[in-house]
Amino acid sequence: MAANKKSLRQQRILGELDHEPSLRIIDLAERLGVSTETIRRDFDELTQQGLINRTYGGAVRRQSSEPGLNERHKLHIAERELIARQAMPVLAGARHIMIGSGATTVHVAKRLAVTMNDLTVITHSFGVATVLAINPTIRVIMAPGLYHAQEGAMHGAQTIRFLENYRVEWAILGASGLDGDGASDAMIDASEVYAVMMERATRSMIVADHTKFNQSFPARYCEWNGVDVLVSDQKPLGALGETIRAAGCVIKAKQPD
Repeated sequence: MAANKKSLRQQRILGELDHEPSLRIIDLAERLGVSTETIRRDFDELTQQGLINRTYGGAVRRQSSEPGLNERHKLHIAERELIARQAMPVLAGARHIMIGSGATTVHVAKRLAVTMNDLTVITHSFGVATVLAINPTIRVIMAPGLYHAQEGAMHGAQTIRFLENYRVEWAILGASGLDGDGASDAMIDASEVYAVMMERATRSMIVADHTKFNQSFPARYCEWNGVDVLVSDQKPLGALGETIRAAGCVIKAKQPD
């Protein structure tokens, strides 16, 4: 009977994670009417089975792929708006920036459009270019290449060759996952573009919300010692936070409640 209850409870946990990108232990324990220690043991077992990833104080569903850009735009809007606001003081005074594709980078571009002037932005993302267009003082240079409809961005050898002709002050990049080894993306083609943007920038910034913590995807495009600033809605804690800080990367984030 106890084993059956545990199995049902763990199925319920996985079901909850299908609808919510992340769950906190304390919230889930209250929701299921069990102790936090019980939830921790469930999380440990589900992690060993490769079904979830543990985060500080909670868990996220393990994924080998990422939803399309249109779906991602509907998620974590408040968190992404917070990230965009926190990024602005760091970018103050910049005149030349490269911006990668993604839902969070579009939010950063929106904030750039209303807070900064006399700026040149080089991007391969149509979403980024579109939101910057509201500010006539921002010059947008669109990289050519092979169009990826699901991401609304250009990729491929032509994109990379084009970007190699430029040098900028900042590269602003998103990520599908952040773990102790660095930042990774679900799309190999996108990660190749991000890596070149970092090479052509004096400083680099990763913008990603807390659901990306302790997630790993196939295409790793940088290690933490190559990132100057991580901007998020929460500070990564535990081993991940220690690894990022030890690499010399500055974390700019709202302290978790």
